[in-house]
Amino acid sequence: MSGPFDGGPLDSDPFDEYPSGPDPFDDSPSGLSPFTPAPFTLGPALLFCPADRPERYAKAVERADAVILDLEDAVAPAARADARRALIEHPLDPMRTIVRINPADTADFALDLAALERTEYRDVMLAKTVSFGQVEMLDDFRVIALCETAAGVISAPEIAAARNVVALMWGAEDLVASLGGSSSRFADGRYRDVARQARSQVLLAARAHDKAAIDTVHLDITDTAGLSDEAADAVASGFTATACIHPSQVEVIRSAYQPTTAEVDYALGLLEAAASARGVFQHEGRMIDGPVLRHAEAVLRRAAG
Repeated sequence: MSGPFDGGPLDSDPFDEYPSGPDPFDDSPSGLSPFTPAPFTLGPALLFCPADRPERYAKAVERADAVILDLEDAVAPAARADARRALIEHPLDPMRTIVRINPADTADFALDLAALERTEYRDVMLAKTVSFGQVEMLDDFRVIALCETAAGVISAPEIAAARNVVALMWGAEDLVASLGGSSSRFADGRYRDVARQARSQVLLAARAHDKAAIDTVHLDITDTAGLSDEAADAVASGFTATACIHPSQVEVIRSAYQPTTAEVDYALGLLEAAASARGVFQHEGRMIDGPVLRHAEAVLRRAAG
């Protein structure tokens, strides 16, 4: 089947036919202001979809809050040219689509970027991000930096500081592989300590720079209880969204992120009581101060969608 990738520049020098545009970070007197991306608001359920399976695109974006079209691990190396072609020929709503591209130190990285230039997609997830400099190469895009190696987790604070980074995500399986390990979880499904530490480090780095944090996927599709528990822990800890790999996981994640009626009622009552209180006060047997009020406000924001 012929297509835009057959014998074209994307399989040789991917940037020859694309004139370089203005630098969005250029502070020169040209009048162009620095590029400051809008905050990341997608979620809570972000569904991965292999980019070489365009017949699944519509279902994925219909079922989830946003879709992550995957050019990396979900696609066999031999199929990546087809995946890039599908990315171009089967467009989705760019406001609800993220494209996961290959790591910056791979040959596929440049080919992925060249393909993206033929689309309207500007939200990209950089696989195996390990440095601030890698993110700087993506200055035309809103970047979700995937910190899934030892180097990436250690560098998460500097990565989160990049202006075009809108979110950080962590990954358990690639992390353990980068350590030379064999499993991120115990037999009962709980994360091992190193995975839990990485999860916390990425969350802290993201929120320290006022960026969103995305929790990683739950690989056991049949374990809805485990996914529900992890998603509930994610939202309670401060994650903005959770990624998933199967449409059946979407509603589990949404349910975990949606406050219960009891939680909403308590938050409303607490804030109503705070309006007439001075400083620290007692409400339903509990001492209430500023941080607790912010917890209540967060519950109401989630309830509002």
